[in-house]
Amino acid sequence: MKIDGNRAHDRAIELVLSYYAAFNRGDWGGMLALLAEDVAHDLNQGPRETGKPAFAAFLQRMARCYREQLRDVVVLASEDGTRAAAEYVVHGQYLQADAGLPDARGQAYVLPGGAFFDLRDGRIARVSNYYNLEDWLAQVR
Repeated sequence: MKIDGNRAHDRAIELVLSYYAAFNRGDWGGMLALLAEDVAHDLNQGPRETGKPAFAAFLQRMARCYREQLRDVVVLASEDGTRAAAEYVVHGQYLQADAGLPDARGQAYVLPGGAFFDLRDGRIARVSNYYNLEDWLAQVR
């Protein structure tokens, strides 16, 4: 299979890789630019949040509480480019206590994670994130 950037499948992979590249740069505006206005965001073991303003608030909380880089990112996409999945390894530091979680003391953590995406009109319409919360808790306690 030749990736030439002209197929919907290729554009879907490029979109998700751009999203993660922006994340790794801490470019929250760049991430938001890739989202649909009505983006659905499924937090790991949490509620669904809808819309760019909610996603922007999530990014602010992330920046305050965590410093993370995603490595070994692998993205797969459906042939029609409407769905994608990603797997990665999170390398992070817990900077400030997040609501309902243990105290933060700069603890480092490394854990696998993944996400599922719905893509529409060249934008990300849904992000559903998954990682093992128990593994993360064991690492930061």
